[in-house]
Amino acid sequence: MLNMCAGDQSLFTSLYTSLAQQLPREPMEWRRTYGRAPKMIHLEANFVQFKEELLPKEGNKALLTFPFLHIYWTDCCDTETYKSSVKEDMMRWQNTLRSHSSADWVIIVVETNDTKKNKKTNILPRSSIVDKIRSDFCNKQNDRCVVLSDPLKDSSRSLDSWNALLLKLRTLLLMSFTKNLGRFEDDMRTLREKRTQPGWSFCEYFMVQEELAFVFEMLQQFEDALVQYDELDALFTQYVLNFGAGDTANWLGSFCAPVRNWSGLLLRRPIDMEKRDSIQRGEASLLDLRSYLFSRQCTLLIFLQRPWEVTQRALELLHNCVQELRLLEVSVIDGALDCWVFLSCLEVLHRIEGCCDQAQLAANCSHTVGLWAYATDKLKSLGELCGLVSKNGPTSEDLNRTVDLLAGLGDERPETINSLQSPYKKLKEALSSVEAFEKHYLELSHAAMEMYQAIGRLRSARLVGKSLAEFYMAKGDPERAETFLQEALKSYVSEGWSLPVTHTRRQIAECQKLLGRTEDYLQTSALLAGDGNLSTEERKHFCQEILSFAGKSENHSHKVTLSMNVFAQLTRLQFHPATASVHSGAVLQVELTLRCLMPVSVRIQQLAASIHFDIDHGGTHGRSKGTLRRTNRGTVEFKQGNSSAGPASSAAAGPTLEMDEIQDRSPSDNSLASVGVVCKNTHLVMRRRENGSPPETPNCVSPPTVAMKEGGQMLKVQDVKLEPGNNSITFTAPPGTYTLRQLCATVGEVQFVLSHIYPSVRYEVYSQEPQLTPLLAGMPQLVKFTLLTGHYTVKKGDALQLSNTETMPILPSSSCTLVGESVLSIQSSEKVTSISLPPTPPYHALEFQLEVLCLIPSGSFLEYGFCPQMSIDCPWSIYSTLLALTFYIPFKTKHSLLSSGNRKYIQVCVQNVSDMSFTLADVKLTEKQHESLELQSFNTKTNQLLCSKHSVFCLWEARWKDDLPVTTLYSVKAEIFPPAGEPHCRSGLVCGLEVSITRLIEPSDGEMAEDSKTDTDGLKTTKLMYEVADSSSNWAVCGKSSGMVVMPLKANATHKLQIEVMPLFAGHLPFPKIKVLKYLPHNAAAAIQPDPDSCVENDSLSLLDKTLDDQGDTASIRSRGSIHSVGSSDQQQRGVAMPRLEAFSQGQVFNNSHSQQVLVLPTADDHIMEVNAT
Repeated sequence: MLNMCAGDQSLFTSLYTSLAQQLPREPMEWRRTYGRAPKMIHLEANFVQFKEELLPKEGNKALLTFPFLHIYWTDCCDTETYKSSVKEDMMRWQNTLRSHSSADWVIIVVETNDTKKNKKTNILPRSSIVDKIRSDFCNKQNDRCVVLSDPLKDSSRSLDSWNALLLKLRTLLLMSFTKNLGRFEDDMRTLREKRTQPGWSFCEYFMVQEELAFVFEMLQQFEDALVQYDELDALFTQYVLNFGAGDTANWLGSFCAPVRNWSGLLLRRPIDMEKRDSIQRGEASLLDLRSYLFSRQCTLLIFLQRPWEVTQRALELLHNCVQELRLLEVSVIDGALDCWVFLSCLEVLHRIEGCCDQAQLAANCSHTVGLWAYATDKLKSLGELCGLVSKNGPTSEDLNRTVDLLAGLGDERPETINSLQSPYKKLKEALSSVEAFEKHYLELSHAAMEMYQAIGRLRSARLVGKSLAEFYMAKGDPERAETFLQEALKSYVSEGWSLPVTHTRRQIAECQKLLGRTEDYLQTSALLAGDGNLSTEERKHFCQEILSFAGKSENHSHKVTLSMNVFAQLTRLQFHPATASVHSGAVLQVELTLRCLMPVSVRIQQLAASIHFDIDHGGTHGRSKGTLRRTNRGTVEFKQGNSSAGPASSAAAGPTLEMDEIQDRSPSDNSLASVGVVCKNTHLVMRRRENGSPPETPNCVSPPTVAMKEGGQMLKVQDVKLEPGNNSITFTAPPGTYTLRQLCATVGEVQFVLSHIYPSVRYEVYSQEPQLTPLLAGMPQLVKFTLLTGHYTVKKGDALQLSNTETMPILPSSSCTLVGESVLSIQSSEKVTSISLPPTPPYHALEFQLEVLCLIPSGSFLEYGFCPQMSIDCPWSIYSTLLALTFYIPFKTKHSLLSSGNRKYIQVCVQNVSDMSFTLADVKLTEKQHESLELQSFNTKTNQLLCSKHSVFCLWEARWKDDLPVTTLYSVKAEIFPPAGEPHCRSGLVCGLEVSITRLIEPSDGEMAEDSKTDTDGLKTTKLMYEVADSSSNWAVCGKSSGMVVMPLKANATHKLQIEVMPLFAGHLPFPKIKVLKYLPHNAAAAIQPDPDSCVENDSLSLLDKTLDDQGDTASIRSRGSIHSVGSSDQQQRGVAMPRLEAFSQGQVFNNSHSQQVLVLPTADDHIMEVNAT
């Protein structure tokens, strides 16, 4: 801010440095008008000597040169001096300020100790110089006179005086600035409101508002300064748009002058004074104004540390300038605007590179890539204009144009002369030769593509690639061009841009033709021939390309295979008859409707449909699958979105799911076991794509080339002419169950193949095999015969011949009833049964019943059933049909031997496995081998109902007149006692288990002969192994759980065992399981001296302790799995005779407590609960 200083200049000069340095150190709160938010600013002041000619004249609106505060400096301390000279000088100074309407002033009186010492005696005692000055000049404004004491001394009084002076100056300066700034803004606002009046000049208003921007920039309020330039930008843009709409302004005429210079933006200077002067004179062109305005915006944005906004604004500026020049109809030579845009793009990029490091540039390339791409595009336009892209190089006319363009650039600016990569040098070098242009263009193109790919903008990257492809085409390099065109085509197809798809395909076709790739070229030509975006003449041209190649007869061994989707679309399939299923001998026709996409009629030598034999349904009477989408019975409509009929320029998101039905049938009765759905084209649907790449649509970018599967059956039609639009073709189906798979149209040397028809379509020309229903053996049954005549007409006298077998005779009968109608005659012999048939028309059904009986083969144990065979001779076939009937045995039986003490019982279970219910009557059980066996029945019911899938149990007691072949040797009885003092067992408390093992009978001779011992009383004894275990985890056995006892071989001999057990749960718990086994000791005489370290661990029997045989009841032997020999495998390998355990035969040990339970109470709760009742 400018301040004028009057008075003692030598005094001011001595204090100037300190004042200029200390004034901006402390911020001041700046409160603005119109409710704008206050801000903290630092006031920087510029002090100059007071001169009357420097005071602002009337109408001068310059803020930068406006003196905001006038200061009068004096150190006068003498009254005479004050009256004689100082007062008069002050009066002249104030009169001058008053004449120029300057009311912002302050008088500073400097007091020092030297001046006080030099005071004279004539000073008034009750007044001072400060009081006189305030009385003479500051009547009502005493604050306008400030005293500065000892400013050059380092004391507290001096420091306080300095701070008071600085605060006063800041306050007065800010008040003056706010007042004058508000007055300036009002004048500027008034000037802007006069813009509709004649004679109003935008350039004059521009300079006024820029003054305000300069002031804000001086105060470091860059945001407010930027707002001023943005308002100027918006105001000028609105005038240009109004001009384009017909509302003209006179001052716009200066901006419509032809463009003579296109040197681009200049951003390396804070203020381009050359362009500012031209704007002030009203001689600036549109590009000059825009360049200067953007350079100021760029400077402020960089001060605000927003460099990426510079790139965004630059891109908008460049595009807007191009449009504004067209709206204002400014004359510009060809290529000049491209030069200006190219230089401006590079200038902005270099300016951003100068204020950011490489890491920031790489991380924010999304903001700069637009400028790279725009510069690339403009450089390509310049190359095409100057003949640098053509194969033959530039002509003389192109060279002259290049010279004119370079002349319009002018001389290189001083700021970039020393830079090797300046935009000026790059453009000049690029236009100098074909090689230099290609180098710079490829460098820019690849840089832009890499940036687009890095930020994920693949569409934009492929657009740059398409432009690069056009460059390669112009240079005669179609191979490189096709790669970029294919990438661009993927984006257009995936997003549904039909016109760019057509245009790109034409370019691809041109590349393929130049490269000699015939098959690819024909495929693309077929796509273009069916593309509705092209004119009829263009479509005919591409169609003729295909037909011309098809008419060649040079190579018969290899045919070009193309996708049918680009040639014709399968829209409908219809069966005649509509059931799609006829008997062999009848005719089934398949009518296809093809929509030809070619613009002219095409003659097809052969149209073939590939059919696949369905093994799962071969020879059976099937139907077309239920997955067909039918508009009516026998008709299948193919939607255009399906893979079989996808349009050539469709934008579908991906391949359609092709679903098919899977049926799993039982091999025995052919019944349906399960049904599933499978996707037939998972390789397309689940195909992995590259990250970020758009989904490729089949039949759109480049339809896959497929071939007809060799070795398959075909439905063929010869010499078919396809007209544009819908065409009908009819095939005749051969016998069998088939699925339509592929379609192939042959046009000379070209084959159009439809890879697969979806939805799946199945038809059937069948010769039906008999369908059988399982029967039950052992009882007479009525068998229902259903005869389907198919296409055959049953005549009078026709008969069925059925062969009889020994195991399945047909019960004799003179006639059988035709279901719902008359009686059929039957003639039966020992081997053959003949059934006469009534006359019946085709496609009717005859139903009749015969009674048959299948005998169960004697002596055979068949778990499920058996299949006797019979043959059937029919009048319509010369072959006999061999029929295997399945008969199931309706029952399953099993028996078991039960014991209760010495009594034996036989239990028989009869299970009904059929779907019928039976009544069992007079159930008997006989034994033919043992006459001494008597069976007493416990079955009280004479007749018992046996329902389907249920069982009936029958029981007999077995008694022998002689000795029982199976006797009960031992009886085991257990009893559980509660703990002492407890009436019942409780969970968690140890209880006593008493096991009693009792010998029931005297030993037999065989037992006496076994390895037994004789005790001291002369009784024979044997050793038993017992084990107490609980598999249900209800009990815990405390102490030893197994051991050996010595039992006398004497009837009623009893051995009791005491075992401690603990119940783990409360409730009625079953007794622990008690197992008794035979203990067979080793033969000591045959033993080999074992290893002293080899013994049975944990409670098992020690082989070295020979006295253990006599003290077996004190040891505990545990059964380990299914191994009954006690000892290690190592000992067995050394030849030691090991003791072993052997289980008793069934019924030899009877457990009395097998199904007993004991009541176990839960653990007593010792917690005390206190309850108060009132």
